[in-house]
Amino acid sequence: MRHAFIRNGFIAAGLINILAVLLLSRVFTNAVIPATDPVVMSNFGLLMIVVWGLVFLAVAARYQHVKWVVGAFVVEKMVYAVAWFRWITTHEVAAVYAKDLFAGLFYSVYGLNDFLFMLFFAAVFYQLHQAEAAPLAQK
Repeated sequence: MRHAFIRNGFIAAGLINILAVLLLSRVFTNAVIPATDPVVMSNFGLLMIVVWGLVFLAVAARYQHVKWVVGAFVVEKMVYAVAWFRWITTHEVAAVYAKDLFAGLFYSVYGLNDFLFMLFFAAVFYQLHQAEAAPLAQK
């Protein structure tokens, strides 16, 4: 993957985290999102998603220097994707839509988004690992 594509991927991950949470939670005033999954998606949890978004943005231009931070992003996205998968397979998202459209949208897509960005961050981590290992193989 090219540097510009990867940088833009980090920017997209950051902006999606920040803007989706702020929009769909109505800047933390949507009570349905935290009530639906109070352990993972409390207002504090939503705030931490915004913080992760800020970190993705902070790393965008210099990701190639922080391979293990990128690895942590893989784990972070995996945790949210697994939490969503467990939720979506044991709850009815239609019931959430019945309470609030924005909350329904949030619960419909957040795990898919996290899964896709987990794959993106994993590919970046792998690429960084390969680039780091290549000079060692030549010795």
